[in-house]
Amino acid sequence: MSTQVSRCAVTRERRTGQGRGSAGYDVRQNGTGPAPERTAPSDADAAHRAGAGGDPDARWLALLMHAAFFLLLGASLARFLMRHPGEARTPWIIGLSAVLAALYLLGPVLGSRPTPRRLTWLGALVVVWMVLVVLAPSFAWCAVPLFYTGLRILPPRAALALVALLTLFVVAAQLRLATGFDPNLVLAPPAVAAVATAVFVHMQRQAVRQRDLAVRQRELIDDLLRTRRELAATERREGTLAERQRLSMEIHDTLAQGLSSQQMLLQAADRSWDADPATARRHVLTATGIAERNLAEARRFVHDLAPADLAEGGGLEAALHALADRETAQARGGLTVRCHVEGAPATTLPDRVQSALLRIAQGALANVTEHAEATVAALTLTHLDDRVVLDVADNGRGFSPERQTPRQAGGVRGHGLPAMRARVQQLGGTLTVESAPGEGTVLSAAVPLATHPDAPVTPCAPGTPPAPPAPEEHA
Repeated sequence: MSTQVSRCAVTRERRTGQGRGSAGYDVRQNGTGPAPERTAPSDADAAHRAGAGGDPDARWLALLMHAAFFLLLGASLARFLMRHPGEARTPWIIGLSAVLAALYLLGPVLGSRPTPRRLTWLGALVVVWMVLVVLAPSFAWCAVPLFYTGLRILPPRAALALVALLTLFVVAAQLRLATGFDPNLVLAPPAVAAVATAVFVHMQRQAVRQRDLAVRQRELIDDLLRTRRELAATERREGTLAERQRLSMEIHDTLAQGLSSQQMLLQAADRSWDADPATARRHVLTATGIAERNLAEARRFVHDLAPADLAEGGGLEAALHALADRETAQARGGLTVRCHVEGAPATTLPDRVQSALLRIAQGALANVTEHAEATVAALTLTHLDDRVVLDVADNGRGFSPERQTPRQAGGVRGHGLPAMRARVQQLGGTLTVESAPGEGTVLSAAVPLATHPDAPVTPCAPGTPPAPPAPEEHA
């Protein structure tokens, strides 16, 4: 902290109105705007995810069944060639096996929906397989992948009928291969078909339930986000309307009534100016008193719209002490903010100057809390003969000012450096920043004092945007 304090002292010693090179302290917006809303999935995306192509389990199961089909087909063909070499039906078996493989490869191209073309393909596939089973019963083992294909494509009842038909062919093929009657060959294929069908139907229903649950959850999240946005918009709108109504009632009951009375008194004075000068003078004096009261009311309005810390009384010094205490308490030991006042003002600082310096202190401390990773920060308010200076120093990680790129004027919001510089320039002052990586940062705002509290201040430089309105307190 000694480096920052010494730099701050050197800065105060060489204040002779000469501006130093300034760079962006933190050009990022300090406020917390609404979170990005997550884009709801489109109908096409939802439909794609609802199909088997978007389900990883269904995709892996399909690949496994495809591999099993070709493995069983190849094994059945090899078994037939080994057991029956040179038979007359061998060319037919080889040809039908090739046709069955080609038909099976054509299936994924046709899609998974039960369209007429898809149903025709499934019928042709089953017919070719049945012919193969009649010619060579060993091809009955290819029925298991066909179970899966039929259950995926057909409605439940039609799929069960197809499974029953395929199972019947498998039992008949097994009995043809057996040398005698074996109950196991009659009962085992239906049991295997029943288990496979039950497992597939259960997995399919679970997948449908999960997809429906995911869709309902997305809809619920979208409803909650939409409700939150609508609630926030309603609260902002109600707050704006309530404040407008309050101000309109205040103005109507004070300023509007006073101006109306002044108008009537001045009109009466004008009518009696030549005939009764004394009466006209009394009307003018009464209108002057009403104008004084209206002026006091207008100043009260301005005072009510000032920062809350200033509205509580005590001036800028008390507001800075309160800000330091509040930031220290909010940091819960992570940051200690100290406040020091040097000198005494010759006259009361104008409200605009006090408000601007307090806002700058709030924005600077917000940047320290969010970005500097500092443990100690210091607010120093210095009263000089012709100006007032606010220094904000911290022992944070610092940065290279020359590498900072100021944002475009149209993007100035919040408590960033552009807003601070705009506030100071509106008062004819300067804002400077000194920092280096690992050595903390010192921000200094110097505002000249006019000879008269109501004297106009220097306007902003050309192209400089006006300072945006700030909230009552910076969280």
